[in-house]
Amino acid sequence: MASSGRAKRVTDPLNEKVKAQLIGHQLSYVSSGSEYSAAAVDDDSPSLSELVHDFLEHELSQAQPPGYDSDSERVDTVADSTELIEDILKSTANGNVDLYRNLLLTHVLKSMEVFSRLRQQKSVFRRQVMSLLRELGHNAAICKTKWSSSGGLTAGNYEYIDVVQSDSYTSTQNRYFVDLDFAAEFEIARPTSAYTRLSATLPRIYVGKGEELKRIVKVTCDAAKKSLKSKDLTLPPWRKNRYMQNKWFGPYKRTVNPIPAGSLSPAAGPSVSNGVKCRCIGFDDGVNGRLFVRTR
Repeated sequence: MASSGRAKRVTDPLNEKVKAQLIGHQLSYVSSGSEYSAAAVDDDSPSLSELVHDFLEHELSQAQPPGYDSDSERVDTVADSTELIEDILKSTANGNVDLYRNLLLTHVLKSMEVFSRLRQQKSVFRRQVMSLLRELGHNAAICKTKWSSSGGLTAGNYEYIDVVQSDSYTSTQNRYFVDLDFAAEFEIARPTSAYTRLSATLPRIYVGKGEELKRIVKVTCDAAKKSLKSKDLTLPPWRKNRYMQNKWFGPYKRTVNPIPAGSLSPAAGPSVSNGVKCRCIGFDDGVNGRLFVRTR
């Protein structure tokens, strides 16, 4: 009872308009595929306290005179952010921590190699990689997020691959995020040398769970803000933490369609349907107890 009373006192001062802005990112949109909230498999959506902080930060920035900075941290702490990201990545790189993730990463890298000539066609490339992952036994799909403007949040949309693993021993599901061009999402103008070093630590291809991803996004966005601030530049709305979190943790549609919407025909490349026709030597790891060796 005490906890519910505390929650009531926190939210009471917010009028209905503000409340609507805070939860605006949870509104879904109409598209093909199944509809999911950000917490469909595991609860990785931004917490109420994070949303309140982002909203109040936006309101405060609008009310303060030019040059005012509400961030009390020094800009030279970008180096600390780099160390933190390295620690996060090291904690998941250990082969004894998550064997399935390591297997999935291997298959993602090899799938990208198979369709390497489609890299410039990002949507086609992403879907072909997803399709081959499914051929290899993974429950992979394309996830499409889309959100509207609200409470200082700029409207946007994004696509990535997710893989849902079912654990037969614990009867639980684990959701893995697969982003084929992850580091590029954090590029900023005129980065400091410290931010450049931080960017170099980010994985170019991200394969991992939501908790780790959320921490990396938060730390990197904070570092980007400090870097831009030191150059007397303003953090653009599409690089703010709340916007970036929505890319992976906003409500999404999940589809296994190998052809992007609006495409007349699949791009030329190795086929992964109606029997494998491509030569993918090296896929000899097991998924769910099966072995996969691809030959012509």
